[in-house]
Amino acid sequence: MINLNRRKFIRQTAIVAGGLSMGLNACEDKARNLLKGVQDFLYKVANKDGSFRPGIDPGYRGTSDTGLSGLAAPAYATILSTSFGWTLPYPDKTKEFIHSCQKSDGAFYAPTGSMDQNAPLSKLYNTLQSVISLRLLGEKPVYDPLPVVDYFFKNSEFMELPLYTTSFFPLFFTALGKKMPKYIDDKMRAYLFREQKEDGYLSNHVASTFHAAHYFRLIGESIPKATEMSARVINDQKDDGSWRLFEPDWDVHACFDALFILRQIRDSDDPMIQSAYRKANDWILKCRKPDGGFSHFPDEKISDMDAVYFHVGGLVETGYLKVLPDLKNEEVMGWGHAMNPKKKYSCVD
Repeated sequence: MINLNRRKFIRQTAIVAGGLSMGLNACEDKARNLLKGVQDFLYKVANKDGSFRPGIDPGYRGTSDTGLSGLAAPAYATILSTSFGWTLPYPDKTKEFIHSCQKSDGAFYAPTGSMDQNAPLSKLYNTLQSVISLRLLGEKPVYDPLPVVDYFFKNSEFMELPLYTTSFFPLFFTALGKKMPKYIDDKMRAYLFREQKEDGYLSNHVASTFHAAHYFRLIGESIPKATEMSARVINDQKDDGSWRLFEPDWDVHACFDALFILRQIRDSDDPMIQSAYRKANDWILKCRKPDGGFSHFPDEKISDMDAVYFHVGGLVETGYLKVLPDLKNEEVMGWGHAMNPKKKYSCVD
């Protein structure tokens, strides 16, 4: 028997897809079907306790974020559902699940995942994703999560983190509804300026560069070396439309990262940008699978919630898909896929 949540889920699928189709481009039928497939995939990987699996097969352990943390899949399901106006299959249970992962020290601990859940980086990632999810679900953490961030700035421990974590901090404060202290911004900004190269890149990697761009967008400042940064992004796009330049574990989110940079810096009407978007769309759509989800790369066979978020987000960044027209707090929606490039955000005190 089909439950009430499932009936509601199917009904909303038809309403949302139909409404969104009015704002889509010439590929609106394909886009509408794509969104319905993503909704179906979210339902297929939903657990009755409110958590979400990385993939449909219960034995699949996930790749990238979903493999590292059992809080990634619920976060991405919540972010996508909010972006398109969907209701989660078990919303109350999802709230309960996320709350159950927090301890009195303020940090959130994932019940599954390959990361050492007691490591500082794990606490930072899990707490950030949980704070985002709770904000979108209309909830607040039971315990104050600020000590998780404070740890990294007592003795500059933040400098031991990978460069792809820089935007975690302004995003954390944005999701928490608080202003980021100026002393944190001063330290992070000095760190970013020191690491950035003449071509605008950090660590010769689009992921680290994306997080720098994301950081400055969240604090309301112009992206340093934006012209050089976007020029390299355009130059690095491969003929197949991807930005797959390194080993897969490095480039698992490269397409999303590159598209964020282009969308936030360059004029979307520029023929060169439109060409880059079309090629990226073609490549992303090759990653779509029959179950409605996405794999990270076209030659992979398994849909993963991590890939679903980043590829759907990439299609939003190119304009192939549209989020809700009246979407609120778009800067909290994950890694910035819904951020308006013409809007100034500021989370610094």
